[in-house]
Amino acid sequence: MIKAPKILIADDSSIIRRLLTREIEEMGARVTQAEDGQGAFDLVCSQSFDLVISDVDMPNMDGFSLCRRIKENSETRAIPVVILSSLDSDRDIDRGFEAGAAAYVSKSKAKSELQETIRKVMKDFSFHRDRLILVVDDSKTIRTLVKNGLEKEGFQVLMAEDGRNALELMRLRPPDLVLSDIDMPGMTGTELCRAVHSDPELSAIPFVVMSANKDRAVMRRMLQWGASAYLVKPFNLEQVVITVEKLLSDHYLLLLREKERLDADRKMMLASIKSLVVALEARDPYTRGHSEAVAMLVTEMGNHMQLPSDDIEALGIAGRLHDLGKIGIPDSILLKPSKLTPEEFDRIKDHPVVGVAILGSIPSLQHVLPTIHHHHERFDGAGYPDGLREEEIPLWARMMAVADTYDALTSDRPYRRGMDREKALKIIREVRGKQLCPQCVDLFCEIASDFSDGMIHEKKNEMKG
Repeated sequence: MIKAPKILIADDSSIIRRLLTREIEEMGARVTQAEDGQGAFDLVCSQSFDLVISDVDMPNMDGFSLCRRIKENSETRAIPVVILSSLDSDRDIDRGFEAGAAAYVSKSKAKSELQETIRKVMKDFSFHRDRLILVVDDSKTIRTLVKNGLEKEGFQVLMAEDGRNALELMRLRPPDLVLSDIDMPGMTGTELCRAVHSDPELSAIPFVVMSANKDRAVMRRMLQWGASAYLVKPFNLEQVVITVEKLLSDHYLLLLREKERLDADRKMMLASIKSLVVALEARDPYTRGHSEAVAMLVTEMGNHMQLPSDDIEALGIAGRLHDLGKIGIPDSILLKPSKLTPEEFDRIKDHPVVGVAILGSIPSLQHVLPTIHHHHERFDGAGYPDGLREEEIPLWARMMAVADTYDALTSDRPYRRGMDREKALKIIREVRGKQLCPQCVDLFCEIASDFSDGMIHEKKNEMKG
């Protein structure tokens, strides 16, 4: 459940407070009221708020002073402030931004602009709160100045006094952006920039130079070595913030687009492989839908274990692909109604290895390969392909073995009808600790009551359709 944002309204007019409260609560926010600046500041210091909306002309403490006090306090400076006032001259607006306001809205335009301004400010500050900036400078004054300026805008900030210290911090906790001086003892900013961009784990991090050196050649050299921007000291803190926001926004969008591209490629790839599995199972009407049924069962086991959603998705993928290697087995063996010869059974036993060989070059599937490779291992060590036993067998593969066995027992075959649920579970319990992992059998039997005899067959009939 998404937590409702908590917003503080500071205004000496009870009518304005009431009207604003009603409008903001319509947005799903929780609202607290203060009738002057001092009361608002006391609340901000004692409670947690996501946003402050303040009038300017109030008794005890005006809105500009309230905003400054919030931004000067290290405990509260990350809270965004929106000034909402009938004082809307250019000078008033400038004073609001100088005090640290994130936005300034005229009361005459509040009806049309306030909600959208609130959404934008909270979205921006939420983005900032998730971003870590590393400030590197041998001057404690500069480090503190930049840190305070960034924290006022909601960013998390780490500080380092030279390049060597910065590199150590980056390897422990990679930041989202680096702001670095050039001339420092130990390791210079130039050396740090080159070290960062030669490290595959760090090279994508935007690197911003802040230096008193105005030499054009130095600027070009730093940009050539990977710096994203160059700020000349003395600089305006607002210039630093705008540069950081722009670079992080662009970088974030690039990462998002790349993730979307990879997700799309992955979906296309999985759809293609699923088509191969469907084609494989179409060779044998008795096993059609088997992989989908196993995927459903093993994900139910994962849900019961309260595994992370990414793990549950991976289990489903492994279930759908676990028999892919059978695509390389001739029909004369795969569909043979009579008993297989030892040589033919050896071909069958190759299918986990063949499946892994087919999928092995796909980076996004590396985490499911051990499950596919070992789903025919036995708990007593008599399985294949590697004869692993007990805890040597990956957990997901042990789970897959139970789901695979259950679907095989309950599915129709040319030589027998599929068993009902209770008979199949009785057999599974009998091989508990021999063929199948005891804990996985117990888990499966716990969830078996949640599905009916017909549920799996209905799912397989969908696949046949």
